[in-house]
Amino acid sequence: MRMVELGRTGLKVSELGLGLASLGGMFAAVPQEQAVATIDRAWELGVRLFDTAPVYGYGLSEQRAGLALRGRPRDEFVLGTKVGRLIEPGGRDPQPIWAEPPPGIGPRLDYSYAGTIRSFEASLERMGIDRVDVLHVHDPELGASAETFRALYELRGRGTVRAISLGVNHADVAARFLRETDGGPDLILLAGRYTLLDQSGADELLPLCEKYGVAVLAAGVFQGGVLTETAHGTPPGYARVPPEVLRRIDVLRELCRAYDVPLPAAALQFPLTHPAVPAVLVGARSPQEIADAAAWHSQQIPKAFWTALRSAL
Repeated sequence: MRMVELGRTGLKVSELGLGLASLGGMFAAVPQEQAVATIDRAWELGVRLFDTAPVYGYGLSEQRAGLALRGRPRDEFVLGTKVGRLIEPGGRDPQPIWAEPPPGIGPRLDYSYAGTIRSFEASLERMGIDRVDVLHVHDPELGASAETFRALYELRGRGTVRAISLGVNHADVAARFLRETDGGPDLILLAGRYTLLDQSGADELLPLCEKYGVAVLAAGVFQGGVLTETAHGTPPGYARVPPEVLRRIDVLRELCRAYDVPLPAAALQFPLTHPAVPAVLVGARSPQEIADAAAWHSQQIPKAFWTALRSAL
């Protein structure tokens, strides 16, 4: 597995990372033994970048990350989690996508200084790990403020956090924070906005990141499953797939067949063709799924395919 520099952070990560939302029970329950086995298999394959969040299964993903990772050489992997939601009794920001949330607790939005520190400390406790390499502000458009970043800068100054990031689903949100936040984030986790189906991240955000030396971790590269070989019709998490999107997927499938390139391999590797994107994060809920992703990552894709793709897009 190729190791790459994560922008200006001083961190080195595997070019393929594992996002742990699915292992927190996103859309379907995952047994704990299977979750740990998935992380173990990722490690065997050379994956050294792992990303979780308190809201993933209301703490379940973080707990499982800790089970699988603590005890491994701490300097050999990069671990990220997020702030912006506290998991507590009576939390009033429920997310129905989690199949097996612990009873009696839920998320509550809190981007305050105290809430950010409390969220971070709770994450460390759940994982049983003494530091986090990357701390993302989760969905900053929902209320992140100067107080949020004051807490992040303080944590980074203590050395318990190496890099500050934004975890976003909208490129324009990240671009705004990058322009307006004093000091700015060290990197951006961008989900679903620099993919074969959606290149909106390239309009403003990626050029800004190149200018400021801010690395981008690309996530959501399969667009919820529609860019995998088994997706037909509606994947989990989508109310429907618009006909125009299905038509575009058909064009991509034809192009991939012409060059003998698996569509998921093209989807996974596409973000890495941009100089601002050193690594991608994929989700997996089983050892086989992360093994498939590793195979797609290592698939040799001819330069002529990328040339033809740019014309097709």
